Amino acid sequence: MEFKKITLKRGKESSLLRFHPWIFSGAIDKKEGHISDGDIVKVYTHDNKFIATGHYQTGSIAVRVLSFKDEEINYDFWHKRLLSALELRQKLRLTDIEGNNTFRLVHGEGDNLPGLIVDIYGSTAVVQAHSAGMHYARNNIAEAIVNIMQGRVKAIYYKSGTTPFADEMNATEGFLIGKSSDNIALEYGIKFHIDWINGQKTGFFVDQRENRKLVEQYANGRKVLNMFCYTGGFSAYAIRGGAELVHSVDSSSKAVDLTRENISLNFPDCNNHEAYAEDAFKFLQNMQPESYDLIILDPPAFAKHHDAVRSALHGYQKLNAKAFEKIAKGGILFTFSCSQAINKEQFRLAVFSAAAQAGRSVRILHQLHQPADHPINIYHPEGEYLKGLVLYVE
Repeated sequence: MEFKKITLKRGKESSLLRFHPWIFSGAIDKKEGHISDGDIVKVYTHDNKFIATGHYQTGSIAVRVLSFKDEEINYDFWHKRLLSALELRQKLRLTDIEGNNTFRLVHGEGDNLPGLIVDIYGSTAVVQAHSAGMHYARNNIAEAIVNIMQGRVKAIYYKSGTTPFADEMNATEGFLIGKSSDNIALEYGIKFHIDWINGQKTGFFVDQRENRKLVEQYANGRKVLNMFCYTGGFSAYAIRGGAELVHSVDSSSKAVDLTRENISLNFPDCNNHEAYAEDAFKFLQNMQPESYDLIILDPPAFAKHHDAVRSALHGYQKLNAKAFEKIAKGGILFTFSCSQAINKEQFRLAVFSAAAQAGRSVRILHQLHQPADHPINIYHPEGEYLKGLVLYVE
């Protein structure tokens, strides 16, 4: 195998000495060997000391570090890393428990596997590669998943058609191992249709599991509005929690249809839920004040890159201000940002500004984040992407 080496500029190894898993293109001094996207490269300091092994890719993030050891990246490597990820979920009591067969097995850098996402839905694992290197390793990864899960996973679906490299790498989606048409998964006893073929991300937002459970605790007797509902996760928990009524809103008619399916799946006789395919801002603008006393704002990422932060913060402020303006006195607002480019302080300031703009008295009840199966590598703070606040509005 051809030796593929990257040498860093002098002094550019400092972040790697702190175990940060990214090497930016500007830190590279020279390359040796024919290096293409997805190749495994060895990284050396300017004075020729080995420092990391990783996947190379053209772009701002040039190398995603797989190991700070000089080791071979082969099937045994993938098996070892995936087994480590599974053992963490087992310690978190997320596997093999009654009423729940849905969890994230691999969360990229948080599991020392940058560029890889794996979500488990019952006996199906959905794999998503966010780098060319992980794309090329997909078959070894799929085989290792089946092995470590010891028969609990029977099908592996590969879903990477929307990632930046997909067209260039001809990243065809489909089953890598087995087949499955059983797309109903369980989360805290609630059933959800998982559309891993056409749905967003891997087909479901596993990261809001604990926050959905918290909505259930607050829903009793309340009139609930679930904005950007997607699959209706928050809505289902609110209904089980005893909400007086629940309205789900999403601009996608397909999402609204899926929400209706999920509500019917769990509550076939439910008569206090309605779903609307409407623009969120227009819906909030047109609704009557005090129609709801529990509102959930869980929009898609407003800022996917740092150059969009300013407009995104304006969007969060505008959205939350309208909710503050319309929510009933004594209402509770669950508000979220999943924009990785926006930190929790920026998001909180945007929500604070919205509250001041609306002239409401607001108290923070909870500060929310991603669950433990979406771990944050302490050396990679960028992995903290989900921010949330639960607010009491007077």
